[in-house]
Amino acid sequence: MNQKTKHIMKYIEKKNKIINDKYTEYIYNSFDIQNKVETTVKIPINFSDCKSFDWNIGVIYGGSGTGKTTLLKEFGNLSKCIFNEEKPVISNFDWLEPNEATLLLSSMGLSSVPTWLRPFHTLSNGEQYRAELAYKVGKAKENETILIDEYTSVVDRDVAKAMSNALQKYIRRNNKKIILASCHFDIMEWLLPDWTYSPLKGRVEKPSLLRQSRPKIELQIFRCRYEAWNIFKQHHYLTEDLNKAAKCFVTIWNDKPIGFIAILPMPSGTVKNAYRVSRLVILPDFQGLGIGIKILNIFGSMYKKNNQTLYIKTSNPSLFIGMSRNIKYWFLSGETNNVEQIKKNNIKLINENKDNGIKLIKESVTKSYKYIGKEYENKIDIITFNADAWKDVAQNQTRLF
Repeated sequence: MNQKTKHIMKYIEKKNKIINDKYTEYIYNSFDIQNKVETTVKIPINFSDCKSFDWNIGVIYGGSGTGKTTLLKEFGNLSKCIFNEEKPVISNFDWLEPNEATLLLSSMGLSSVPTWLRPFHTLSNGEQYRAELAYKVGKAKENETILIDEYTSVVDRDVAKAMSNALQKYIRRNNKKIILASCHFDIMEWLLPDWTYSPLKGRVEKPSLLRQSRPKIELQIFRCRYEAWNIFKQHHYLTEDLNKAAKCFVTIWNDKPIGFIAILPMPSGTVKNAYRVSRLVILPDFQGLGIGIKILNIFGSMYKKNNQTLYIKTSNPSLFIGMSRNIKYWFLSGETNNVEQIKKNNIKLINENKDNGIKLIKESVTKSYKYIGKEYENKIDIITFNADAWKDVAQNQTRLF
């Protein structure tokens, strides 16, 4: 006769002696507390199932006081990262080569170049959290399980979703292991964990074998006034300047402005019916979701439907990576990568006083892309809108976007 193996639940028991005084006596008398010597907390622990399958991401979830941190410490010590308050954020990643540090930060969704150059204490909560994540993930040794407590507890929920998506892509791409403790359940469909554990249930739970993709992101794009640039300009990696002749557009997610794109005609005499992206900014808290690439694809397709071609020239490493995965839509039409030769040429122009009126070539790797994807299927009123019809309207009579 077969006998079923009875599962015996194990517990972590935490006891603390009570130092009695008039306040504790008041509690005893008011709530009929029997044990006046010590407090006891029992937390169910059962992670044995984690050893039976391969995984990358685990989540311990539950409300405050349920024992998440205690359980997390069963996997190892919780590390802390201390940033130099005077150095730029990126300079704190000094165990990596500069290009490796930029890739790590970008992979955590922190791909804003101006942010990399700011001290840690000047960053927003979302930016600080991503920087700390990047630090802990980057510092982890091979085969070490990364442990993160209070995951996304201090950030906006939309920011938490963007952060979770960026994190899970990096962890899986590099085959690392990470366990996160969180009181929020809304991150699950963005993290797509391989297992979850609730102290209240006391068991490891695996999602369906048919892993669901992340939720769809619904964006709204509006033509906007030049003044909308003020929301985004500090986050552009080149300059805060913007040509006032540019057509400006803002992207909205859940009623929040998160992205900006400005488009100008190509210089006369170069390419017929061609336009170029002058500025493209996604706010740091919402980077890592692929929104920038989606915006580029949409505008490229709309301009193509209008019998025009859209180009973009950039020196942003994170955009290089995005474009390399987007070759069906964007063709690499030019590249300047001999930085040392560019510097020599610029110095020569300056020394020979031949730079007067000549714009020196940017001394960094730059890449140019041409949109080659399909046409937009819907109406393109947003780019054919006649802005001149509104030029005499008082500023206080029109919305910013």
